Amino acid sequence: MAIKDWPIGERPRERLIKDGAQSLSDAELLAVFLRTGVRGKSAVELARDTVEHFGSLRGLFGASLLSFSAVHGMGSAKFAQLQAVLELARRAIVEDLQTGQALNTPGSVKDYLRLLLSGLQHESFVVLFLDVKNRLITSQEMFRGTLTHTSVYPREVVKQALLHNAASIMLAHNHPSGVSEPSESDLLLTRMLTQALSLVEVRILDHFIIAGQKVHSFAEHGQL
Repeated sequence: MAIKDWPIGERPRERLIKDGAQSLSDAELLAVFLRTGVRGKSAVELARDTVEHFGSLRGLFGASLLSFSAVHGMGSAKFAQLQAVLELARRAIVEDLQTGQALNTPGSVKDYLRLLLSGLQHESFVVLFLDVKNRLITSQEMFRGTLTHTSVYPREVVKQALLHNAASIMLAHNHPSGVSEPSESDLLLTRMLTQALSLVEVRILDHFIIAGQKVHSFAEHGQL
């Protein structure tokens, strides 16, 4: 049955307007985004099948155009729309980070990093450069690797910190394996970067590991 034939009180869009987006399930929210279903499936059924196909919203958000378009009812237009929505969400959080206020609430930083890194199938090493008032100057992916390994060069991080006149930085990288705990090499790298940056009086405020929706903070675990 098409959603337009559902009772008004059960339609996702009408419920969102009446009760707020938080009242909808993942599939219902995606259905509002999709707007229409396909032959034999309502938008909600298509959305539910799509989330199940990718295993999670994280898997859906990180899907390539090729894998996204392989799902019946999806295609390049919807892929572009979804990427636009995700980028708008990232930019909205960045606006908060650039005021400096959000850096006093680690949740905002973690939300941004989840949006940026959680869906990737390769390792990515990101540096957030901050000014003397802890406002975000820029966020930059500095190194990219394979499924299990990324090579990070402290000298390049130091060069970029000086280029941006950063007073401090935050580090972040993802673990596509889904394990959020740092490895020995993660701990060693953080110590090496701390030592290198201290020579130019730039502090590392935190190092985050993103593994799906899990975020490990080195600062919160006394690992800096």
